Amino acid sequence: MTDRDEATLKALELEPAQRAAWLEQFGGFALAHLAGLEDAPAVGLVGAAGNQIARELSAPIPEAPLPGGPAAVLEILGRAVTASLNTAGAGYLAYVPGGGLYASALADLVSNCVNRYTGQASAAPALCQLEDDALRWLAREFGYDVDARGLLTSGGSTANFAAIVAARHQHFGDSGDYSRALAYVSTQSHHSVAKSLRLAGIPLANVRQVRTDARLRMDVEALTRQLHADRAAGGRPFLIVAAAGTTNTGAIDPLPALAELCARERLWLHVDGAYGGAFVLCDEGRARLVGMSRADSITFDPHKGMFLPYGTGCLLVRDGAALRRVHHLAADYLQDFDAQDRRGEPPNPSEYGPELSRDFRGLRVWLPLMLHGAGAFRRALTEKLALAERVHAGLRARVAAGAPLELAAPPELSALAFRLTRRAGEPAPAWSERNAALLDAINRRARVFLSSTNLPTRPGARDASGEQPAAEVVLTLRVCVLSFRTHARHIDLLLEDLDAALAELAARDRV
Repeated sequence: MTDRDEATLKALELEPAQRAAWLEQFGGFALAHLAGLEDAPAVGLVGAAGNQIARELSAPIPEAPLPGGPAAVLEILGRAVTASLNTAGAGYLAYVPGGGLYASALADLVSNCVNRYTGQASAAPALCQLEDDALRWLAREFGYDVDARGLLTSGGSTANFAAIVAARHQHFGDSGDYSRALAYVSTQSHHSVAKSLRLAGIPLANVRQVRTDARLRMDVEALTRQLHADRAAGGRPFLIVAAAGTTNTGAIDPLPALAELCARERLWLHVDGAYGGAFVLCDEGRARLVGMSRADSITFDPHKGMFLPYGTGCLLVRDGAALRRVHHLAADYLQDFDAQDRRGEPPNPSEYGPELSRDFRGLRVWLPLMLHGAGAFRRALTEKLALAERVHAGLRARVAAGAPLELAAPPELSALAFRLTRRAGEPAPAWSERNAALLDAINRRARVFLSSTNLPTRPGARDASGEQPAAEVVLTLRVCVLSFRTHARHIDLLLEDLDAALAELAARDRV
């Protein structure tokens, strides 16, 4: 074998100098991006413009290194990043923002370089211990005791799925007959809940959507009547999924009342707190989330309320043994781990969730807590609640001054929804078109970016018989304050751009 042949075979084994050079080049790219976030447009190039960039950048994968090396690659990446929503920016107030802490990025660099296997604790007991330390801290913060177990997942959807499978197994075991299994969600629940139920084998026809009250929270009386009617008809209710902060408006379902109902009816209560659950880390949020600790399981996303990179979800289960019973299966090829002395070993992540192979998510949670301290997260979450109130106060002041605006529901966490008032006799589609125009006028200024949803025009309305009439929905603007980079000045920019957008639409109507 010649030296050239050997070099070719070792092409993936970089010399230290080359590793250092690449780290400097790609690290410089990342740092420059972070330095420019404050002045970057809040609205990236998506839609037709983004698709055009995607087509221009698309190219066959080469057999040899790309000519130009890292510089050429970074030029491609630089253009590709512009063709995306600026979710890390301070003005990103759409959907549910994800800030992406720098400390977590460093954690991913370290964990990917050391590349240890953490699906089985025996393979990396100390690293799994660090992850378990973070999970046990979170379980205590959410009000669970030592019997609880936590699992870091890729996101809230996977966490919801694991919880639903645990609830199903608790009630039905391995029978495989879920034809009469019934689950209950509100009309405002996240779509991942219904998707997870379907993946868990629960027919969608068995997923009951319970009406909401005037604040868009699950109506417990309606739920109770539905439960009793379903049982009388031969159904087997097993699960209620409550929201600790709906995606649409941040509404918190009546958690204490739902916990009482589940205890009385012997049902599994799962709380989907993917967006809002993390507010339990601060005093103001914990007071609003009373009752959540009584749930059998809780989903929350550290990549939302703890500002970590996307791909960091979390499931907490009050009875950790119930989670393990459904997820743990033995395998011959894992016997070498079982042959070791495992006394005092931390829990195996693979025994509490669907993944055997997984990235070391624990470090991206543990490292920021070590470097910043828990207090920094508590203060940031407290600030987000205050900023949402700043938006709310600004909207109320404008309504009082005669602006044609209305709040869809009062804010309970850091998300809120508002829209233009309806004109006399205006059809819902025309009303939605005006709201869409308002949203576009705000976002076009590119200092903040909002999103929209469809909400009932008369939430909680009842007809003469007490029933909820067929829902008429209208496009409604959403504000969600959750980035650690968003501060009071960015809320003031939003309100300034709202004023300018209202003036623009008023001038257009006069023409």
